[in-house]
This record gives sequence, C-alpha cells and structure tokens, in this order.
Amino acid sequence: MRILLIAGAFNSLTQRAYAELTDRGHRIAVELVTRETPLAGLVPRHAPELIVAPMLKTAIPREVWSACPCLIVHPGPLGDRGPSSVDWAVHLGADQWGVTVLQANDEMDAGDVWATVNCPVPDVGKSDLYRNEIADAAMAALLTAVDRFASGGHRPQPQHALAPDRIIGCPRPPLRQDARRINWSTDPTATVVRTLRAADSQPGVRDELLGETWFLHGGHPEDTLTGRPGELLATRHGAVCRATADGAVWIPELRQPRAPGEPATFKLPATLALGDRLPPLPEVPAPLEPTEDARTWTDIRYHEDGPAGFLRFSFPGGAMSTDQCRRLLAAYEYACARPTSLLVLGGRRDFFSNGIHLNVIEAAADPAAESWANINAIDDLVHAVLTTTDRLVVAALGGNAAAGGVMLALAADEVWCRSAAVLNPHYRLMGLYGSEYWTYTLPGRVGAETADHLMARALPVSAGSGQLLGLVDRIIDCAPEDFADRTAGLARRLAAAPATPARIAAKKADRERDEGRRPLAAYRDHELARMHRTFFDPEEPYHALRRAFVRKEPPVGTPAHLLTVAGTLAETCRDGES
Repeated sequence: MRILLIAGAFNSLTQRAYAELTDRGHRIAVELVTRETPLAGLVPRHAPELIVAPMLKTAIPREVWSACPCLIVHPGPLGDRGPSSVDWAVHLGADQWGVTVLQANDEMDAGDVWATVNCPVPDVGKSDLYRNEIADAAMAALLTAVDRFASGGHRPQPQHALAPDRIIGCPRPPLRQDARRINWSTDPTATVVRTLRAADSQPGVRDELLGETWFLHGGHPEDTLTGRPGELLATRHGAVCRATADGAVWIPELRQPRAPGEPATFKLPATLALGDRLPPLPEVPAPLEPTEDARTWTDIRYHEDGPAGFLRFSFPGGAMSTDQCRRLLAAYEYACARPTSLLVLGGRRDFFSNGIHLNVIEAAADPAAESWANINAIDDLVHAVLTTTDRLVVAALGGNAAAGGVMLALAADEVWCRSAAVLNPHYRLMGLYGSEYWTYTLPGRVGAETADHLMARALPVSAGSGQLLGLVDRIIDCAPEDFADRTAGLARRLAAAPATPARIAAKKADRERDEGRRPLAAYRDHELARMHRTFFDPEEPYHALRRAFVRKEPPVGTPAHLLTVAGTLAETCRDGES
C-alpha cells in the first residue's frame, strides 16, 4: 500500500515503523509536522491509501481523517488517554502497560481500536522502555492493524464495546512538574529513582540544587554511599551522587531551565553542567568488575564467563564523549589482556552507540576543537577493535545504533542484533563525511556501491534488511530483557567451538593482508582530512545542523529524502549493484 507516516519528529519509533513497513513491501512517505503544518494539504499531495501516526502530539483535523483513514499509535493500554502515558507507567510503578492503535476521530485517543498489545514494564527509565518494550508492542499492534486494514474485511471496534476486563488503562492528565516533585528529606531511594526515571529524557525533574533550579535527568540507585538527605556526596564519570532519605542516587545528566528569549537548553553530564558551581567532592570510581553485593552505578562493566569476556557499556542517549571513548578504550585494552578467546562488546539493552557526543561538543568553549578531540578518541577505539587479532570480537546490539556507533560495531568480527534494532549507517544529515574507518569497513561488508548508496540515502535500516545487505551477521529474536542472556549463551558456545582457533588465525592473516594493500592509517588520514575541514570551517552546515539537533529545534519542513521511497532497501541496493 501507499502509506503516509506523519510524525512530530523522525524519532526511534517512527524510524522503526518506516523501516519495518518498507521491509514488508509498502511504499512509504514521511511528513514531519508541527502545530503550524497544514495537514489538510498532505492528503492530495501524497494520495495515500492509509495514514499512520507513530508519534504525533497534534490533533489530526477532520478534513484529513475523513478523507483518508488515519491510524494513531498511542503508547498506552486499552482505555488509556492522555499525553504522558509512558511517563505515568514508570511513575506509578506499573508492571504491565501496552500500546493501542486507534482510528483518528474528533476526540483525542478515543477512536475505534484496530489493535492493542500489552507489554511488561521492567525497572528502567522511560526512554529505554519507550524504545524497547513499548516499541515492540507498538510494532506488533501497528503491523496487525495495517494487515487488518489491507484485508478490507476487518472492522475496528469502539472502545466502549470491548470487554471491560481487557481495559487496563484510563484517562490521565499530563504529568506535570508538581506531580514529579522530589522531597529529598523524606523520599526513599526507590521513590526518587522512579520519579527520575519517569522523566529521564524529557522533561526531566525540576529541582533545586546548589541554590539554583535544574532539571535532573536519569537516576540509578546507590547503596554504598550515604549522607544528609539532599546533599551531594560524590562524582563518578560525570554523574553526581545525591543522598536520599535511606541511601543515595546517581544523577548522570542535568539541564538548565530555558531563560525567556534565550535558545533552548540541553542535557549535559552533571559535572560538566555544574562546572565551577560544583563543590569539592570525591571522585569515587567503580571497579570495572563490580561485585553484586550492593547496588552501584557505572557506565562500563566487564565480566567473564569461561572463555568469553563481556565488555558492557551504556551511555545516556547512546552518545560517546571524548572522555567516554577514552575510558571505554582503556576498558577494552584491559579486556584484551585477559585470557579469553572471544570478547563481546555492547550493552545489555537499549542503545549500542550513536557516535560522538554532540551535546558536549555544543557546550564546549571551542566546539571545533572538541569535535576534533571526540572524533579522534572514537577513532582510537575503533582502531583497537580492528587490530585485535588474538581473539574474536562480537558487537552485540541490543538496541539502535547510528553514524559512528554503527561503524564501531562493523569493526568487530561479527555483528549480532536484537531483531528490533534499527541502524542508521550514515553521517550526511549532520553535514559530516564521517570517520571511524567507515571507508574500510562498510565497503568491505556490503560492497562499494551499496556503501555509497547507504551513505547517500541516509535512511534507517532494520536488522532484517541489515542482514540481507551484510551489515548484520546474526539476528536474535527475543525480548529486550533477554538479550544479554541470549548473547551470553551464544558467545560461550562460539568461544569454545573447535573452529574458533582457526578463525582467529585466519583473521590475523586477513588483517596483515589488508594492511599490506592499504594501511589503516591511510583510511583514517583520508577521513580525518575531510572532517577537519568541516569542523574548523564555521560556515560548514555541520555547525548549524548540530545546534538545531542539540537544541531540538522543530523542523521547518520535511527533508526531501523522507518524502518518497522507491522500494525496499534490499531491492534498491541490488538495483544499484546491478
């Protein structure tokens, strides 16, 4: 079918809907809309058979939904209404939530139901839940609804006609800051963490810290540090530890309120945001191999299981600053000194990596210099992976990856993806040529023409299409919570397999052969020469694009590359190769 996706932003769920609907043969166009967008003009422009709204904060006017059926993906269970659905799920400590696909009508979230799917709510932040359990339920419900619509024989059911025992949601108001308030003197750690996690990406929890107003983003429990409730106790890798009534929490990121007439503010590592306001506090490092005796937070962990090593990392939003890249490289070098035959690189769930940290770059006194430091730091990490020849390296992608994060994964010998992962193997939309040795790894996996096509097309790739193209070696079809255990079992078997020593020997020989043909340094020099010109020329589009991305400026229109698609990605790439 011809399907028009309308969305407030090309966010993770919209990208996944785009990729998976395209994989199923539908012809997809995308329109990014704001409250000022004349939606009525979109229907004649695209002549869709169906309109789908995976993420939309504006009401669809009657002249649109009466002209073409519109399916709304609402991230709440049957009966739920309101704009803060996922926030409420985490804030209330729900153990079950869901997604409902509704047909648009005159009343928000009250249309007839095409499909609904429930999902568990693990102990994670709102954005992690949204990108994983909620997104899985959303896609299951959306694909069911689209199939039912295409069949022509299904009639959606009014909400009031559905069995009452199936309705687990209810109308709820927006979750505003007065309901998110933390009482540091009386709230226990569990309450504080839940409150923080219900607002971890947006809007954050408005609070007073060191005599100023801040928005707090993200929260992790801490059992080993205590102090007077509300006071700051320590720092760790950019986060601050703050005492609760019965323990403490780690807060990774802070954001200043937006002043009237000033540009939008953005999240930063807490210590960077506080700067000189931060009092002298101890930097309390966490061991790379922490014990399980007490809860404590760290963004990089290592452990072993027989002949397999596991280097787990998780950075907010998937972005990797200069410091994070350097710390991850040090941990990688430690892991490579261990007597294992296989090393798994990746988090337990959610983002793998999205490349360099644009927020930290934007906040730097010299964004060009910080861009340069960051790209060199991630290049050093990728180089270390590429030149590991004494063991196999597996990149395990429990969630999405983009730009340099995709290229970090491609430096490994094998790329394993959860089936729901979405890849964005391109840089063009940020005005960058790209680095991370992509000119070596990407053509080596998919061929030169397909590599050029992926870079120019600048569109998301599903895990399934990624496997067809050669970007992905293994797809693991499992729930987000099961990904770490599933990859661990596969890694143990691969590490102990009789053929693994021969593979390691062949890998070493291949690396020596490729180095003789063209050294890795030549690829890096070529890429960085292009990047240096971009970073240090203030007129390059990168700087304006970075500012718009970081400050979440609304789109002024839909980029041309989103408006139409000729066919599935695999078909398009095969046509290009032929």
